[in-house]
Parts: sequence; structure tokens; C-alpha cells
Amino acid sequence: MAIVVNLDLMLVKRKMTLTQLSERVGVTLANLSILKQNKARAVRFSTLDAICAALGCQPGDILEHQASASGESESSEV
Repeated sequence: MAIVVNLDLMLVKRKMTLTQLSERVGVTLANLSILKQNKARAVRFSTLDAICAALGCQPGDILEHQASASGESESSEV
């Protein structure tokens, strides 16, 4: 996967648990756990907005692009 979710790092930096974040943003613990484990296939902008507001960060603090192992982009689809 070329996009990595660094939610766990932001939670540590903010000294917040996933449960506390879940309560603040109104997203289920299960869904945040999927996101935290890099198993999510998509994230709504409204969810990303709520997470950023609760953590006091920017989307780029949570989402990171990493080149694939082969060094090529996986798809040019939008």
C-alpha cells in the first residue's frame, strides 16, 4: 500500500487513546482501529476533518505516501 496512516504516532504525541479519539470524533472504535492498522481502503473527508480537529493536526500529519517496493506507482486512476 502506498498510503500509510500514522494515526498511532499522532495518538502517542497527543497522549490520547483510541477510545478517547473515538468519543471525540463520533467514529466507532472498530472503524478507527481499522484505520490505525492501515487496513482501511478509504476514509471520508468528514472523518479526516474530525480526526484532525480532535488531534490538532493536519491531514499530512496522519497520512503519508510511501513509494511501492518496485519504485513504480501502482495505478494512475483517480
